[in-house]
Amino acid sequence: MLTPEQREIRELARDFAEREIAPRAAAWDQRGSFDREVLDGLGELGFLGMLVPEEYGGLGFDVPTYLVALEEIARGDAALALTVAIQNGPVPHVLLEHGSEAQKSRWLPALAAGEKIAGFALSEAEAGSDPSGLSTRARLHDAVWTVRGSKKWVTNGSRADLVIVFARTGSAGVRAPVGAFLVDTGADGYRVGRREKTMGLRASETVSVDLDGVRLHADRLVGDGASGLGYALGALDLGRLGIGAQAVGIARAALEHATRYARERRQFGRPIAAFGAIRSKLAVMATKVAASRALVREGALAWEARASSTGDDLPVTARSAMAKLLASETAMRVTEEAVRIFGGYGFMREFPVEKLMRDAKGTEIYEGTSEILRLVIGRALTGVGKRETGWNT
Repeated sequence: MLTPEQREIRELARDFAEREIAPRAAAWDQRGSFDREVLDGLGELGFLGMLVPEEYGGLGFDVPTYLVALEEIARGDAALALTVAIQNGPVPHVLLEHGSEAQKSRWLPALAAGEKIAGFALSEAEAGSDPSGLSTRARLHDAVWTVRGSKKWVTNGSRADLVIVFARTGSAGVRAPVGAFLVDTGADGYRVGRREKTMGLRASETVSVDLDGVRLHADRLVGDGASGLGYALGALDLGRLGIGAQAVGIARAALEHATRYARERRQFGRPIAAFGAIRSKLAVMATKVAASRALVREGALAWEARASSTGDDLPVTARSAMAKLLASETAMRVTEEAVRIFGGYGFMREFPVEKLMRDAKGTEIYEGTSEILRLVIGRALTGVGKRETGWNT
């Protein structure tokens, strides 16, 4: 059950999504980008700083409340919701958990207001599901770091103003420690490379980024220069909960479209909703959506309680993996069924469900494929195996 405050936030997010997002989603998908002004609108409402404390200009929500709003935004458009998730989740989390007071004061208010858009650069061509294999390097000389390397699949990489870049800070090859760096995208040597042509989430700008001798002062290193990979893995737990909420929003939109269509579409003299086969499909779809939302919420509550965990329960890492696994696979199955209910129209671009199916597929891949998530959960259950990650943002 939602609290009165959460219901109020849900209605505010739903109203904005229905007025400003959903009517433009198809055009954004066709064009391959969304309007910057919609981010300004979300920033004015505070939805770009939901997890940032009020002292830094944010709303100071807990994670369950943040995910309630994110689901509504994703119901309007999943590509936009991905940007909102990056803006609210991993980047502020790394700053809040590990940044200095000066870093927090400088960057968090601008991120929360939407004055600066955030990106997260961890994955590389040979380091996707296993980011411990990253090869980007940072060298320190006279209190200045020089960063060289290439990153792949960077969400917001071309739109962002600030990107957290993970790079090796030592000289021990693949065993060298990793640091997290705050990089201005306007810095010399920061170059946006190829934009990927994706099956779904087409309005999300996913690019490669080249770092060709980017020079950073020492104050751009976040926390301990040897602990960056751990920072990324911690942010991953929060990121997966965000993708779970995104997937629930996609599935819910597909369910609503399919239900409405089934009531209106007539065959053999009556609405197709009168046929048991259609009602059965809708019943299973609705049940899966409800179950996914419940598991995402459970993961969010586990995140909030992580500091007081007794160790008797599954760790947050496993619970966030479970939430994303179920929600993303539900989004894929529900959107497929929605296309079937629409029949031939479901295959046409003029109708909304084919876009939802394309968008849903992405949630099964980035921030940990379903296969990787099963390994993460299995490791938590048995205590056996390597900690796979799979962060592709």
